[in-house]
Amino acid sequence: MTTKPLISILMPVYNPPLPFLKAAINSVLKQSYPHWELCIADDCSDQSTTRPYLESLAASDPRIKVVFREKNGHISACSNSALELASGPYVGLLDQDDELDRDALFWVAQALMRSSNVDLIYSDEDKIDEFGNRFDPYFKCEFNYELFLAQNMISHFGVYRTALVRKVGGFRLGLEGSQDHDLALRVFEQSTPENIIHIPRVLYHWRALEGSTAFNISTKSYASEAGLRAIREHLSRQGLTANVEIPDPMTGHYRVRFALQSPLPLVSIIIPTKDRLDLLKVCLESILQKTTYPNIELVILDNGSSEAATLKYLEDIQKRPNSLVIRDDGPFNFSAINNKAMKASTGAVLLFLNNDTEVLTPEWVEAMLSFAQLPTVGCVGARLWYPNESIQHAGVFLGMGEIAGHGHKNLPRGHNGYFNRAVEHQAVSAVTGACLMVRRDLFEKVDGFDVDLAVAFNDVDLCLKARQLGLRNIYVPEAELYHHESVSRGNDVAPEKAERFARETALMKKRWGDILKNDPYYSPNLSLDHDDFSIAATPRLVSLSQQ
Repeated sequence: MTTKPLISILMPVYNPPLPFLKAAINSVLKQSYPHWELCIADDCSDQSTTRPYLESLAASDPRIKVVFREKNGHISACSNSALELASGPYVGLLDQDDELDRDALFWVAQALMRSSNVDLIYSDEDKIDEFGNRFDPYFKCEFNYELFLAQNMISHFGVYRTALVRKVGGFRLGLEGSQDHDLALRVFEQSTPENIIHIPRVLYHWRALEGSTAFNISTKSYASEAGLRAIREHLSRQGLTANVEIPDPMTGHYRVRFALQSPLPLVSIIIPTKDRLDLLKVCLESILQKTTYPNIELVILDNGSSEAATLKYLEDIQKRPNSLVIRDDGPFNFSAINNKAMKASTGAVLLFLNNDTEVLTPEWVEAMLSFAQLPTVGCVGARLWYPNESIQHAGVFLGMGEIAGHGHKNLPRGHNGYFNRAVEHQAVSAVTGACLMVRRDLFEKVDGFDVDLAVAFNDVDLCLKARQLGLRNIYVPEAELYHHESVSRGNDVAPEKAERFARETALMKKRWGDILKNDPYYSPNLSLDHDDFSIAATPRLVSLSQQ
């Protein structure tokens, strides 16, 4: 290694179970990377065994520094005392009863050697019980700001540039329970996503004991409340007005709804259709009866309907205020007909919607627009359900099914998905065109849907074009609709359509290449052969020699 940075491990201690404290400290002593110091602050423990043990440790190894606080101040104050001991350019956070993987600091040092601009490093993690059994691994994605607002995805093992931690004031008093999340938010404000590095390896083992947040987040509700305050204050410092809430105390995750711009923009809801009046009526009536957003226009693209009842219904719709019906008798081409409808629409925001959907949540437009209006955001998608109450769409992930696939597909209602990712807003590589919101100016800038992708992957292609501009595509689970999935059009991969599907697949591979194999929002440790976030048989990790 050309550089060997000193990494300072911060450990706040208060009345620890001695066997677990010893296990935590031994996990540092056994590190394969030797250039570390362990900075322990004891927060006035009153157990008779704690102080003698810590004193003997400090005497046994010059890399171990211990300070005994004179007054109990809780974990933030105690962590700041440990921070005062640190002399390394980077600090890592280790709780008193958790354990580091033997190579944790080695992989951190490798990341630091490859880049001198790193401000924050985080890794994958798992849990460990009182008997040393490891379970419940969390294989994370690359830094994902919207997911970070919903959960502390940094968490363990978090390593920070020491100077930056001190610059932002260290750990804040009053944020106990979510002091790490608060710190990561404030460090992020002084950094850039490019300087936040994810190591896709399990480097940290979080002790799961009865009464701990690792065991059950709801056992420490004060931690969720502290996180709520941390996110609210972060958004305020960023100049963003938003409502932040905890929608489910059992998961403790957060939901952000950004204030809508004033005046409210016109949202054009664009719906292609062909006959199947039974589907179209359900779709339109659910929009008209349930939608609370007041400024919408309906743009229906009739792609060759011939049934009298459908034509009569469309004629009646045309008479409604803010409603337009366009006729196109050409062959079905999802991209072409939506592009045509867009040109006839007048809204500053476009909402492309399949005719076989049904609105479930009245504030679906507001929830999507909350993100779509932001200049850093590209396309926004909703949570779509099959009629049997299982998920049809909760974000599109690259590499699944060769090109892309829907994560959490068929997950039953009531299940939160992989570490709550089915129920949390987050950046994803793509969202389905069955319900996709995008600003008109952006849609025009990327030349809309590609007409060479008549049926398959046009939505993925649109989203990747937005991502190419540095924008994030967002999945918003609180916008919910039923989706019968192309009932009116039939099966995409029926034998007579196989040639077209193969052609569109080849086009995507040629255009996007290796991007399709490396989704930043999906761990290389998770399977591409399944859509349930199961562990990959062979991780797609880059070897050390290739790094």
